[in-house]
Amino acid sequence: MALSSATELRGTARLLDLDPDLGQLLDGERLQAAERELVVRVTTFEIGEWHSERLSDADPVHLGLLLLEGVLAREVVLGDTVSTELLGAGDIIRPWQLHGPPELLPIEVRWNALSAVRLAVLDRRAAAVVARYPELNAVIVDRLVERAVRLAINQAISQVNRVDRRLLALFWHLAERWGRVAREGIAIPLVLSHRLIGELIGARRPTVSTALTDLARSGQLIRREDGTWLLTGEPVNVPAPSAAEVIRQRRRLMPTAAEPVADPGQELAPATSTRMEVLRDSLEAARNQSQTQRETLGALQAQTRALRQRSSELRAQRLQHLDALRDAAVERGRQRA
Repeated sequence: MALSSATELRGTARLLDLDPDLGQLLDGERLQAAERELVVRVTTFEIGEWHSERLSDADPVHLGLLLLEGVLAREVVLGDTVSTELLGAGDIIRPWQLHGPPELLPIEVRWNALSAVRLAVLDRRAAAVVARYPELNAVIVDRLVERAVRLAINQAISQVNRVDRRLLALFWHLAERWGRVAREGIAIPLVLSHRLIGELIGARRPTVSTALTDLARSGQLIRREDGTWLLTGEPVNVPAPSAAEVIRQRRRLMPTAAEPVADPGQELAPATSTRMEVLRDSLEAARNQSQTQRETLGALQAQTRALRQRSSELRAQRLQHLDALRDAAVERGRQRA
């Protein structure tokens, strides 16, 4: 797989050393085996535009590229409008597609590194190793789902009325992933221009600048001297049911095809003794297979319980982190009041 000229190869490394969270559902010997077997190529490129055209002919069996460090902006250009998505450590991208870009709605996709970016190449060999570990596959799929959820949230934010409310919703959304507890509130260590922020929330730069000035005056969102951001106060409130117009979509029940009715006058042919013996043998084999499957299912259920316990622990850790962020912002908001 060819890489752009702006990209610099850095050799190979063990993927689970680079991204330990990828193996969070593994333990014991399986974790050790995956650490040994899952070796990937690592590549980096500096701040600026990344030309991914050379990846369009990549092997379709390659899984993709895993972001290890940095922040990458994926820009979708439609006419004179640009919509941006921010990607960070743990995200998986796939600049190549089996069926290519859309044809009826011509768009352009651009990639820009907002900081030095480090990537792991999940090529055909890595894909074969991952296939042997369902625990790794589960984490990869979960990350893809998380990205889809973030995109849906971004879409919802872009439809919020008033740009100042969009900005607060956006930065609270960014804080959940990149926020750090600071003495003054929640520090968001991202250097985002007014133009880029507008592309994230679906607003023009002048409108964004005006709204940011108002939020800074009220102390809710402040741009620091180094270009990063500081968030204080309470998260954006969810509107009360009485204030929100909820449109319920009516589901149309589709009739199902009528099942064929047997002819009551039709008689079944009597089974011969030979056929009965075959049926008895088949039934016995099915019983034995069912017993084996029950034992296998019991083992899988035990593994599933262990994985659920581990997932619950990870969710609890995440909630503690989010509570710390929220408390820091609320405390700073009270002090300013």
